[in-house]
Amino acid sequence: MRQSSRDAAAGRMEVWIDNDTADRITPTRITYRDPRYRTTLTGTRLEGRFIPSQSERGFPLYLPSRPACGHPKGSGTVTVEYGGTSVTVPVADETNVAGRYATSRCLEIAVAKVADLSWDDQVPFDGKVGDPSTLTLVVRPTGVAGATLTIDTVSGTPVLAPVGSDAWRPDATIRGTDAPSRIELPLKPNRCDAHAFQESGGATAFKIALHLDGRPGQITLRMSVPGAKNAIDFARATCGMLETITSG
Repeated sequence: MRQSSRDAAAGRMEVWIDNDTADRITPTRITYRDPRYRTTLTGTRLEGRFIPSQSERGFPLYLPSRPACGHPKGSGTVTVEYGGTSVTVPVADETNVAGRYATSRCLEIAVAKVADLSWDDQVPFDGKVGDPSTLTLVVRPTGVAGATLTIDTVSGTPVLAPVGSDAWRPDATIRGTDAPSRIELPLKPNRCDAHAFQESGGATAFKIALHLDGRPGQITLRMSVPGAKNAIDFARATCGMLETITSG
């Protein structure tokens, strides 16, 4: 199992199938089963694709919005159907893609019971090369009493970074009955070279380290498409790579 930054941005992982037979195979159906997920996942991009002998090919699996959050133990298997044959094999997952997603997504669901977290689409810029901006975390508590959420740190990305620090440290404590709030984070480009802006898959996906009722965890919070455009336009403009931008 593998997952690139673009896969993560698209909400998927990829199962790579190694054809160790003497002939090419053409999968007609790929099914992934894992006790950490409520349902099976079906492989995509099968149309017209075959796997040559002694070669491997990747097939995307779109991740479910609600894993089995009781966290049953186990690992995944994949069933490959081809040429009237069905073969089920265990899936090697050295970086624990499937497990990390289930853990992270279940934590996101638990956090959402306290407050909805999102990024403001507006990334203000005064038009001067070298000037910073502000990334704003919007916090909308649910109104339901219960768990306490503490936001410890927010990490930058290959394109966007904190001003004057290696990470933002808002140290904000949130309860479901609190009023809505906005957490402003001073923002600058991470680097001002063309290669940095090619890292677009994770450019506006920020990792948030937190505690939920005292238990540590980490989630990834992505900007919306309009917000991501504004953030990237800001970074390019303050780097002097754009003459003008349109941004909130």
